[in-house]
Amino acid sequence: MSKTNGKLKKKQSNFDYSLLFLILFLLCFGLVMLYSTSSYDAMLSGLPADYYLKKQIFATCIGLGVMAFAAAVDYRLWQRFALIAYFVAIVLIFLVLTPLGIERNGARRWIGIGESLSFQPAEFAKLAVIVFLAMIVSKMGKEALSTFRGVATLLVLASVIAGLIAVVTDNLSSAIIILGIAFLMLFVASPKSRYFIIMGVVGVMAIAAFILLGDSFRMGRIEVWLHPEESPLEGAYQVLQGLYAIGSGGLTGKGLGNSVQKLGFVPEAQNDYIFTIICEELGMFGGICVILLFACMIWRFMVIANNAPDLFGSMLVVGIMAHIAIQVVLNIAVVTNSIPNTGVTLPFISYGGTSILFLLAEMGLALSVSLRIRSK
Repeated sequence: MSKTNGKLKKKQSNFDYSLLFLILFLLCFGLVMLYSTSSYDAMLSGLPADYYLKKQIFATCIGLGVMAFAAAVDYRLWQRFALIAYFVAIVLIFLVLTPLGIERNGARRWIGIGESLSFQPAEFAKLAVIVFLAMIVSKMGKEALSTFRGVATLLVLASVIAGLIAVVTDNLSSAIIILGIAFLMLFVASPKSRYFIIMGVVGVMAIAAFILLGDSFRMGRIEVWLHPEESPLEGAYQVLQGLYAIGSGGLTGKGLGNSVQKLGFVPEAQNDYIFTIICEELGMFGGICVILLFACMIWRFMVIANNAPDLFGSMLVVGIMAHIAIQVVLNIAVVTNSIPNTGVTLPFISYGGTSILFLLAEMGLALSVSLRIRSK
């Protein structure tokens, strides 16, 4: 009997309930803050107060189904589709240029599906790059990444997707996120850290050149970042109103639902600038709590990646961790005017159906890896 119990213990899985709790809590918190932030803007547009909330709940429910499916399926299965996903991402990016493409706020970044549904190829591309690089690294082995050529080749493959997103869809922020994901995944996998100093410098120079040689809109964002109180550009207004929201919240905030800046002062506050409304209504305390929740999530990713059954699973979770970490840091840095505006949403909290769908798909993959970790 004791031998049988011993065998059962050895086969016991380590499903990460802590990560699952963090995901569900952030989703619920995000829905509450989304309604608080967007209700006035919806009514101002002649829509029901819960318009954005209902759309987000719909996307979240689909996303939870996708997450449950991805968690139940063995993550190793997706290695077979990694190369296909890479090329599908490229095709989807170019579809933006066809009649299926949809233009919003002067940017053509969406594909129309039916009359009321839209899809942003950049969100799929992030997941595709994570799965693709995890597959390549697991096939090549860490030894192959000990050479500059091996690391550079994989970065170039990721840069193809990033470059197309930046040029075809004019979405520099998603391109930066994809490059950041690839950089961190390969940095973790490669035993040679000195290569990344060179590549990091080259990457920063390339992004700087893209901004400087691009249109005046990107240079305008630099001007807004440096002198928001003096700049006549439209983006300066959003930056200043966001800072007013953060500052007026104080330590404990004005109370849930009591934000003043969301009443038309912060444009589309339910998107990129939702963190400013969190700070206004819940104060510095609420903002720090949100950051700590994401820190706990990243810590759980590190635990899963460290104990993953194989290299593919480990790299998969490292890529997901890199995605969440980069996007959270960029979003909070933007709304506090620490860096120029990049149009990055706050994961699980900002409004966006495509974003929440693929974020939950990534969470399902991470939970799938944790489910297949066996206790010793």
